[in-house]
Amino acid sequence: MLRTIKLKTFLPVLSAALLVLSFPDFNFEFLAWIGFVPLFFAIENKKPVKAFVISYITGIIFFLGTIYWLIHVTLPGMLIVVLYLALYFGLFGLACSHYFKTPKTYMLLLLVPSVWTALELVRSHFITGFGWNLLGYSQSFTLPVIQIADLTGPYGVSFLVMLVNIAVYITIKELRKKNYYLKAAAIALLVVFAALYYGTMRVRNVFTGEKVFVAVVQGNIPQVKKWDPSFRETIMNKYERLTREAALRHPELIIWPETSVPGFMESEPDLFDRVTSLAREIKIPILAGSPREDPAIKDAYYNSAIFIDENGKIAGRYDKSHLVPFGEYVPLRALLSFVENFAPSPIGDFSAGKNYTVFDFFIKRSAKDKDRTLHLIKKARFSALICFEDIFPDLARRFVSAGANFLVNITNDAWFGKTCAAYQHAQSSVFRAVENRVNVVRAANTGVSCFIDQKGAMVGGVGSEKGSTFVEGYAIREITLTKTRTFYNVYGDLFAYICVFIAFGYFLITLRGKKWNV
Repeated sequence: MLRTIKLKTFLPVLSAALLVLSFPDFNFEFLAWIGFVPLFFAIENKKPVKAFVISYITGIIFFLGTIYWLIHVTLPGMLIVVLYLALYFGLFGLACSHYFKTPKTYMLLLLVPSVWTALELVRSHFITGFGWNLLGYSQSFTLPVIQIADLTGPYGVSFLVMLVNIAVYITIKELRKKNYYLKAAAIALLVVFAALYYGTMRVRNVFTGEKVFVAVVQGNIPQVKKWDPSFRETIMNKYERLTREAALRHPELIIWPETSVPGFMESEPDLFDRVTSLAREIKIPILAGSPREDPAIKDAYYNSAIFIDENGKIAGRYDKSHLVPFGEYVPLRALLSFVENFAPSPIGDFSAGKNYTVFDFFIKRSAKDKDRTLHLIKKARFSALICFEDIFPDLARRFVSAGANFLVNITNDAWFGKTCAAYQHAQSSVFRAVENRVNVVRAANTGVSCFIDQKGAMVGGVGSEKGSTFVEGYAIREITLTKTRTFYNVYGDLFAYICVFIAFGYFLITLRGKKWNV
């Protein structure tokens, strides 16, 4: 009996460990396919409250192991976020304790993945939304698996991984009872095979369209020096030097990271003149990250992407619309203002932008027509996702629907030091590329700065023998301007909402008229 109790206590910890290991820095993505199995055994036959508590503890351990890097921003904020996110694990365990009573194997295979998917959808939208490390993101480097995202978004991949988890759990139970029909395993294998077949076909696709050369610059500016006035000249000199080096290879667009300009570019003449003069000198458009003050609105500050054309004119700007809680603002400030007292650096007080900006720039092409050479001017269109905005599938989808041919993510993960944060962040961009079948170009202060193609493959980026983070440099890549419209781009999170309907519809139907023995 004592041995059984110890095992049951260990199982939630084992589940959390397996799930942590499936994400960066470890990247044992195959462990995600069995990561929940120990938890299922830990909560089977448990009363709802116990199932909730066990699953909640699993969630706490998992999020402490994966988003621990938030401690570099604020310890209380990190703990609040972890305790909040773990609630979704708790609610999952609570629902499973109810679903496990169903006698139908096929229903369990449908219900458990559906409720997990539904909870991920809620987590990605509720309050401010924080869809970091969704279960499906663990598979971001397994290209055949993630191709279904152009139909279902990331939630379909999460559903698939959870389907295998519950199938393994059921299969182990069937084998214990010497039941060798293994219906759960057969159904799961069939679904996985179908997804992999689709994924393999999509990976073989060749995407055609106009080509454009894009450069990304990675300054590798230490966070402690980023806003130090005495370091300002060094920062500008570095970005100017790297940009001029990149310009020698004739890119048609150069991208700097989030808040790469060490000040309010539009309000400070010296900064404004340096960036615009640089664009005129190299005759290449520059997208630069800079904070911005709106003179028309008192105390209105924005985290912005500012687009300077080859003539040195500001051709557009995008103000970040989805701000980082405890980084760019304090949510529920009246209640949580104390968090600022524990932050190692001041927490911002930014305002959210309202517009979904699509930037335009022109590319020159030549074509032969009999004995003549025709000089053509074509328009390229893109949108910028600032900082962690690329973790929101619906936001990226809106930009592509508005006409963006490719997406740019400018970010600064230097806040989190030499941790797994930058690599986890890059996983989100992989999914945005697959969902919309567009290239995603990432320019990060300390990395990961890279190019992601329409299939989700990282096809180049800034790096050295030291790795791809905390190094300076630039990278140039030819990308394809895509005009494809995917099912996900058109219909959004339809799959996830169907999961909501299935999971909670069944829950309410079976709960009606019954009382839980808690």
